[in-house]
Amino acid sequence: MTPGTFEILQQAPGAGARLGRLWTAHGPVDTPVFMPVGTQATVKAMTPAEMEDLGFQIVLGNTYHLNIRPGVDIIEEQGGLHRFMGWERAILTDSGGYQVFSLARLNRITADGVIFQSHVDGATHVLGPESAMAIQRRLGSDIAMVFDECAPYPCDRKYACQAVERTLAWAALCARQPRAAGQLVFGIVQGSVYADLRERCARGLIELGFDGYAIGGVSVGEPHALILQGIEDSVRHLPADRPRYLMGVGSHQHMVEAVARGVDMFDCVMPTRLARHGTAFTRAGKYPVKAALYARDPRPIEEGCGCYACRHFSRAYVRHLMNVGEILGIRLLSIHNLFRYEAFVQEMRGAIRAGGFAEYAKGFVEQYGNGRDQPGRDE
Repeated sequence: MTPGTFEILQQAPGAGARLGRLWTAHGPVDTPVFMPVGTQATVKAMTPAEMEDLGFQIVLGNTYHLNIRPGVDIIEEQGGLHRFMGWERAILTDSGGYQVFSLARLNRITADGVIFQSHVDGATHVLGPESAMAIQRRLGSDIAMVFDECAPYPCDRKYACQAVERTLAWAALCARQPRAAGQLVFGIVQGSVYADLRERCARGLIELGFDGYAIGGVSVGEPHALILQGIEDSVRHLPADRPRYLMGVGSHQHMVEAVARGVDMFDCVMPTRLARHGTAFTRAGKYPVKAALYARDPRPIEEGCGCYACRHFSRAYVRHLMNVGEILGIRLLSIHNLFRYEAFVQEMRGAIRAGGFAEYAKGFVEQYGNGRDQPGRDE
């Protein structure tokens, strides 16, 4: 299939959920999909072979961070990001626009882009729509994101309106930049909590014509109800025949509720970040493996789980590794958490395929909790 082809394979009755397949220059990506974050050209603690074995078809890289270290020149000299990190499947690169939000104390926004003070050595860097697209072209990612401005929460209407206008102006510049062979480009809907601004942004992006559309600026500190409202205020204006990507959202409840509203793609650092802090995800929720409660627990991290960690080791052993600072503990929890995320996505696909997604989603939300996990996009 030609890169950019998006097939809608099945629509769920009584819900916006759908099964899809997005074709990229490095193969198909089945949706709904969770994309692990590999900010520094690696999904932390994992090898590419392990990621493939877990079933992942796509991972993320970050333009801002990779441009600072090791630098796009080095990656390009090594044959591009796929070869550099030894990953032969699809890669989506964030444009660096999220760092306008997450590193706000170190940047200054102008009409032409953002002036950053490096979080590494304090050096000054300038990143704008043209440079962000040029870096992503040289990295050779399969999906490049436009450069945008992610407004914080809370922000007043005037600020949100200015951020939308900047996002649209920058998106127009991004749309005109050259691409790597087969590279797709996604626009990003902003607008904070203001429904009319999200509509304005979505319609403006559609006029420019992108390969897919992302929902940005949600889950940046607002309550659960406003997260869902921001998703709805964006999705309703996006074309049904293009993939929809909810950026930086990774709690299981948020994901299942977003899929019910027609979202196809997700990314978040949660499975690996929380693994490093000793937290395990399970089908019923998450818990701290490092807690003293599990010091003598012979059970696997999650009973009934088929991942490598659960097949071979006990909670007591993983807790011991974490509490003495052994790297294997982080590795085992990362393997388990990523396995759980991929299994969750497969479960959602199965519910859509069986025609019972609406009932599945309702039951899942009732069982899993209130969705107040804190997501993120910087690893």
